[in-house]
Amino acid sequence: MNKPLILVVEDDASVRNLITTTLKVHDYKYLTAANGNLAIMEATSGNPDIVLLDLGLPDMDGMEVIRTIRQWSSMPIIVISARSEDTDKIKALDAGADDYLIKPFSVEELLARLRVTQRRLSMMKNDKESESSVFTNGDIRIDYAEGCAYLKDKELHLTPTEYKLLCLLSQNVGKVLTHTFITQKIWGSCWDNDVASLRVYMATLRKKIEVSPESPQYIQTHIGVGYRMLKVK
Repeated sequence: MNKPLILVVEDDASVRNLITTTLKVHDYKYLTAANGNLAIMEATSGNPDIVLLDLGLPDMDGMEVIRTIRQWSSMPIIVISARSEDTDKIKALDAGADDYLIKPFSVEELLARLRVTQRRLSMMKNDKESESSVFTNGDIRIDYAEGCAYLKDKELHLTPTEYKLLCLLSQNVGKVLTHTFITQKIWGSCWDNDVASLRVYMATLRKKIEVSPESPQYIQTHIGVGYRMLKVK
């Protein structure tokens, strides 16, 4: 498996050096940026596979960097931040981050998160190469090959995580998927059973596909268990 190119966005030189040294020792290629503007420029011109992003940047908040990148790319973004509140984690995920690592962190945990993300990248690449079918359920249509979803033939503007959730549910239509199963499939074992984050994403997805999110037609909640996509005629 080829090692991905990683963009390290960190203004603290000591932390940045720790991360880049770790990457170098483990044969990862990397780019660096010490502020948000440079991060956006490197993400655009350097074509990295994964972004490691600090939120406390000198020129802008890291949330803005996430939102900017998400306007044109679904590249995995792993937040590395000293902000440890659940609300901070959920805000970052809602903005489009794929993972969240709290400072101080161990080198082993960072490498584990990278391995999980790398496996997801490989799986996504294989899926794109092998998947050519189109899923239809009621007014929802998902073109797996194109990576697009439609509602009444109008393209849905989904975040990468919302799209992955919709695909996972569609590929298991009629089956109840547990919180643990969904979080492991979407974020990997490091985020096992992160129900709070899952609820946030499920709520935003429902707002985009349901006529009445309070009386959902497509996604059914099984309280304390998980979710199921209903088959709609």
